[in-house]
Amino acid sequence: MVIGGHAAILYGEPRLTRDIDITVARGPDRLNELLSVVRGLGLMPAVGAEELARRNYVLPCTDPTTQIDVDVILSVSAYEQEAMMRTRAVPIGGVPVRFAAPEDVLIHKIVAGRPRDVEDARAILARVQCLDRPYIERWLEEFEQTLSSPFVRVFRDLDAQVNPR
Repeated sequence: MVIGGHAAILYGEPRLTRDIDITVARGPDRLNELLSVVRGLGLMPAVGAEELARRNYVLPCTDPTTQIDVDVILSVSAYEQEAMMRTRAVPIGGVPVRFAAPEDVLIHKIVAGRPRDVEDARAILARVQCLDRPYIERWLEEFEQTLSSPFVRVFRDLDAQVNPR
């Protein structure tokens, strides 16, 4: 599923992004198979990519033709597995491409918390009118417990700023 900047653009506002972030339904135990697939697609794993993928669950690659970076994120958590089940197919060039649902893009952006991510979350909240807020808050509460950060409050504050009731 496509996550990151390209998913934020789909649901929010146009902006520049330098890479493509894709989550795949594979864990590090299937890394050799994944490496074979990305190489078959013509992508070049970065130097040290295998070790990084085993340690951080991210396989950084580059398309040598376009020089676009492609980060392949391995999914290992219950959250990622549920998010994979909620994807939406968007036709691009006649091919259905699976994008994370807007709720899951919001969760990713709020947990990341960088200024660009917060602006992406704000844009999505402004543009997508029908969101499953209980789903968002349930997962943000889970991440709060693990990462000790007030994700639910951040979400509620952003939502109130963008959608005053």
